[in-house]
Amino acid sequence: MTPFSSLRDYERFVYTLQERYPSITRSTLVLVQRGRLYAELRGELSFEEERRLVVYERLSWDAGPLTIEGYSYEAWRGGEKVYWYDSQPHPDDPTLASSHPHHKHVPPDIKHHRIPAPDLAFSEPNLSVLIQEIERGLWARA
Repeated sequence: MTPFSSLRDYERFVYTLQERYPSITRSTLVLVQRGRLYAELRGELSFEEERRLVVYERLSWDAGPLTIEGYSYEAWRGGEKVYWYDSQPHPDDPTLASSHPHHKHVPPDIKHHRIPAPDLAFSEPNLSVLIQEIERGLWARA
């Protein structure tokens, strides 16, 4: 079974992330069902070196398997937002067409500088990809 087979499977996936990724020092992720076919995932994953991932996902399963309808993932180091991902469409930006609507906001002008995010999806969990990205950043500095 994949984590997106049901809300319960995704819940199990989310609440066992620390077991699979020892780099996570703390998790405040909470998955809450908000209606018969709708849920939200909110919270933070903390890592060494004051790094954290702030997570928001809006989930539904009215058309079959669980899907992400929208998301925001913010990577922080201390009090500085280093980059973030969101699924807000930017159809007039041809540089993002390859992964539309998935994209990443990066420096130097983090609000306006966007790059494609081909590893993110609505049909499968994104958290593993994001955690591995943070781990690569953590261990590259060691």
